[in-house]
Amino acid sequence: MRRPGGAPGTRGAPMSDSQQTDPAPLWWSRPDGLADARRDGVPAPRPHAEGDTAAGGAGASSPDPSEPGTEAGSGPRYDPWAVRPLHVVDTGRVPRGIRIWQVVAISLGAALLAGGTGGYLGVLAERRSSTRLELPQAAAVSRDRAPESVAGIAAGALPGVVTLHVSGGGGSGTGTGFVLDPQGHILTNNHVVADAKRITVTFSTGESVGAELVGRDSGYDLAVVKVTGVRGLRPLTLGNSENVKVGDPVVAIGAPFDLSNTVTAGIISATGRPITAGGDKGDGGDVSYVDALQTDAPINPGNSGGPLLDAQAHVIGINSAIRGADEGQDGKDGARQSGSIGLGFAIPVNQGKRVAEELIRTGHATHPVIGVTLDMQYTGDGARVAAKGDDGASAVPPGPGARAGIRPGDVITKVDGQRVHGGDELIIKIRAHRPGDALKLTVLREGREHTLDVVLGSSSGA
Repeated sequence: MRRPGGAPGTRGAPMSDSQQTDPAPLWWSRPDGLADARRDGVPAPRPHAEGDTAAGGAGASSPDPSEPGTEAGSGPRYDPWAVRPLHVVDTGRVPRGIRIWQVVAISLGAALLAGGTGGYLGVLAERRSSTRLELPQAAAVSRDRAPESVAGIAAGALPGVVTLHVSGGGGSGTGTGFVLDPQGHILTNNHVVADAKRITVTFSTGESVGAELVGRDSGYDLAVVKVTGVRGLRPLTLGNSENVKVGDPVVAIGAPFDLSNTVTAGIISATGRPITAGGDKGDGGDVSYVDALQTDAPINPGNSGGPLLDAQAHVIGINSAIRGADEGQDGKDGARQSGSIGLGFAIPVNQGKRVAEELIRTGHATHPVIGVTLDMQYTGDGARVAAKGDDGASAVPPGPGARAGIRPGDVITKVDGQRVHGGDELIIKIRAHRPGDALKLTVLREGREHTLDVVLGSSSGA
């Protein structure tokens, strides 16, 4: 093949002035598909416009105006296939008006913005993920409990337990009580309502109604109040305190420090524990004598009058007193601890039942007596009969004691075989019985023991 401007078989021969060739192609700008033609130095064929004839025909593209023979006034025609040199920007120079520190500041700001945005998005993602967090949990089960469990006992007894709010006598107080019968009689402690001018009873449902005092007795520390117009009362079942044994489980319900419907549990720590509370032992006024049940179930101020229940949810006692810490044991300037230390005392329900029946029936209770005057200053073992009565008369006037053969100066050491250590304990043992009960007393007279049979008399309580 013959190449323009050169002899056959030669490459790169110079062209004449009348000949014009395309600029040498640059390797980075050559069109695709023209590699063979460019390699051989042959101008690449240009595509034919619509209406062009075959190669070299009359319909070829318009000539370059710079070429000889170009008609004047004809404009250049854009040739998309023309090869043009590329312009390379010198990146070694920073454009005028921009400083290095500005570039650094912009880069640093962008980095801080990106970091802050990323942190915020991370926190937001964590918060959103935490709302969907679910920890392992036991499945829901039946809320029913065995009747003999603490929960079962509480569920059955709470509807019959009430909180008493009392005002009058220059102050106010809170205590507990429980429903005795469908007529609305409620048993509580005497010291809860002793000075009451107004009594309000609140049930476990939150319903509150006024109550009136039916009767009270300071010697037993028991009282009965009554509510009217209340439907659906739930009386508690009374048990038998003679069946109680040390170690039996018990549940106490009350309103310690006005926290109503409070349930605590423990055991019977002792039975027949003689305690006295209130009043002046010298004259016996307003002193309560209780042959108590002792429990370690926590009892606090406000529990007074509440029920002590056995495993069958039967009332076996009326919570009445607690033993506080001795002075100085809590290290607060000799102050006595007011809360529970595990020594609580309840009036046996057998005694409470008899007194409640008398209060409902007559408004007052009777006390069993042996009809003698005791020497409360005696410090020896046992209870000594005084030489003379309080009015200077005989310490053994006509009555149960005189008929049993008791004499002034006798020391009573046992009641039905149970040891007594003082006058208070003898009264407690006597009051644990009913008027008309027969007892055996062991007395020490002139160094010798005698056994005497006595039938208890009766006196009206306060």
